[in-house]
Amino acid sequence: MPEGDCTKHLTPPHTKAPDPVTEAEVEALVRGICFKTGPPRALGVELEWLVHEPGLAQVPVPAARLEAAYAALRALPLHASLTVEPGGQLELSSLPAASLTECVTVMRADLGLVRDALRSHRLTLSGIGADPWRPPSRILREPRYDALESCLDRGGPAGRRMMCSTASVQICLDAGYEEPGPLGYARRWRLAHLLGPVLVAAFANSPLQDGRPTGWRSTRQAVWAGIEPGRSGAPPLEGEPRETWTRHALDAPVMCVKRPPGEGPWSAPEGLTFRAWARSGVPRPPTRDDLDYHLTTLFPPVRPRGHLELRMVDAQPGEDGWIVPLAVTSALFDDPEAAETAYRAVKPLAERDGPPGSPAGPHSPLWLDAARHGMADAELREAAAVCFAAALDALPRMGADASVRDAVAAFADRYVARGRCPADDLLDGPGDGLPDGPGGAHRHQEATGKDSRR
Repeated sequence: MPEGDCTKHLTPPHTKAPDPVTEAEVEALVRGICFKTGPPRALGVELEWLVHEPGLAQVPVPAARLEAAYAALRALPLHASLTVEPGGQLELSSLPAASLTECVTVMRADLGLVRDALRSHRLTLSGIGADPWRPPSRILREPRYDALESCLDRGGPAGRRMMCSTASVQICLDAGYEEPGPLGYARRWRLAHLLGPVLVAAFANSPLQDGRPTGWRSTRQAVWAGIEPGRSGAPPLEGEPRETWTRHALDAPVMCVKRPPGEGPWSAPEGLTFRAWARSGVPRPPTRDDLDYHLTTLFPPVRPRGHLELRMVDAQPGEDGWIVPLAVTSALFDDPEAAETAYRAVKPLAERDGPPGSPAGPHSPLWLDAARHGMADAELREAAAVCFAAALDALPRMGADASVRDAVAAFADRYVARGRCPADDLLDGPGDGLPDGPGGAHRHQEATGKDSRR
């Protein structure tokens, strides 16, 4: 036996191997960390962007060029953390901010630095929910993404598109009070899931794929609906949120079993839930680190991470388009009057999702209708009109400045009041930041005799 083979699986000297966790310990850990309650005081935002050459949005950027540009970005004095998604999408994640104004101000400044640096590399950012032209191509070669790709490929092509071709505005809110009421964590959890389809419809901005209309206003949401529910689905809304999320997380499939560096690829066991792994200890007993990692591999539309992470909004057009979903959502959650108005407006929508036990978002009928039709859906449009009006009333009480209020009002007038969403602009012709390339509803209608927007 070659020297070293017999010792490569041993723990390094003076290092204690991590203790395995039992099923009961796992349940207690998840239940204890999923909702951290208290007064809603902070919010944050995670912004994903497609990156391309100006005027050449349909042409893939070589990985080496992207890596050189991103190395320059990492040297910038940013407040937000900067990460790269598997397909080269750029993500900026804010620190928790004490107010909407603080969050907007800091992220605007960071984005200005990022855009200036990218400009020197002849690159630019585009806010759109799914790449309209370029096929999915992974540039990151890491064990995590190798295992994720292997795992998701079992369910079809949606997984690779999710990894490599989508971008979003993710809004992070405090879980809320332990006590009942409009700012209580149980109400905010329910509101997030009922409001989710309204946000999908209002901010849908990904109607194209491979240069042609897909029939969806939010192709990004259609992609998420194409991923198996154990990984991308929401838990049932019935029941106590901590209990339902804990059950959902433990019964979700394990994406991979990690291995130390140099010990080969991470395995992607098929059909193994974390609960079954904790019970069996096969292929090895799971640890607390495995549990923490497992929770990051679940991608429901609302993910409880102590705070609430709302993941259903497409990336938005324009340099400051992201501000509107951030402002509207924070107003509807953190202003008690607006929260109560929004809850009353969206509560009747739950009837469209069927009885208890029916598929949850993004796989449910309501979520699919929101992704397909956007604001052309009359009930979603009516609910959105009420919610935007409530948000506009609340924003002055929250200290939002005139630029934020004006942006929300302009969006409501341009889209919500007219039964439109940003996707309709792309279907009508080339969109903001996407100056060329094939596609457009008129060409599709001429070729097929059908209008994909209806």
